[in-house]
Amino acid sequence: MSESTVSDVDVVLDVRDLAKQYPGAAAHALDGVSLQLRRGEVLGLLGPNGAGKTTLIETITGFRRADSGRIRVLGLDPSDRAQLQRLRRRVGLVSQQVGHLRYLSVRETLELHHALHARPRSVDEVLDLVDLVDAADQRVRRLSGGQQRRLDVAVALVGRPELVLLDEPTTGFDPGARRRAWDVIERLASEGTSVLLTTHYMEEATRLADRVVVLGAGRIRGEGTPDTLARELHLGTVIRARVPDELTADELPPTVRVGLVEPGRFELHADEPTEALAQLCSWAVDRGMSLEELDVRAPTLEESYLALTGEVVS
Repeated sequence: MSESTVSDVDVVLDVRDLAKQYPGAAAHALDGVSLQLRRGEVLGLLGPNGAGKTTLIETITGFRRADSGRIRVLGLDPSDRAQLQRLRRRVGLVSQQVGHLRYLSVRETLELHHALHARPRSVDEVLDLVDLVDAADQRVRRLSGGQQRRLDVAVALVGRPELVLLDEPTTGFDPGARRRAWDVIERLASEGTSVLLTTHYMEEATRLADRVVVLGAGRIRGEGTPDTLARELHLGTVIRARVPDELTADELPPTVRVGLVEPGRFELHADEPTEALAQLCSWAVDRGMSLEELDVRAPTLEESYLALTGEVVS
């Protein structure tokens, strides 16, 4: 496919060299950020607090202006007031500060937003989609925190948006509700809706995101699929096992010695896992020793995130 065809048809969000510095701030909130989101893709936006995620979303949605750079959302410029009005009919937003009329019921809230769109989803469909059928007649003020968050998502989806921006949408959800929300996001993507997702849950990003962008101090620190990030960072395959506690580091083979994390337990990242395992197993067999709790796995997104940011995650 030609570059122009990709730009015109497949690219829903195009951010180029975006910069933003708040008055009085020593550093930029955004410093040369460039990214793209394609049709039907889920892009995970990760980063510690203060990395620039909220500023980026506010700029994409027209709530804040960048100092320099260029944004196009569905081919429109959110910094232009007339284009922004057209854009808001086509974009759904779930932010961290959403307010609803507390005296309305869930159904009445959705009916209110339903009337604002030209081709909305039915209220019953949206209630079912976000698992609020049983709470349809409850007043907003009586909803639990998780139910209110699901109502936020429902309001964002009722207008059949082409792009959905989800800013930590499952915060406060119990594990079951979180997984039901994941099902909703996966269904949206399968229907061709593009999703920009910010989250502090690495499991959530791993499950949902086709690609991730890691922000730190206003700059992109890494971008790609979880697998490609790990390869680019040379994290290697993770090998873990237990050995007798009384063994000293000098008694272990060199490949294991460097990964000793505490007496009797080691973890290493091997670029050549077959070779490392062969050395380890040969060493253990020669000594008549068992490797307890042996675990071999690919590096996780959390490990890539830590390598890029040094931030501790949930």
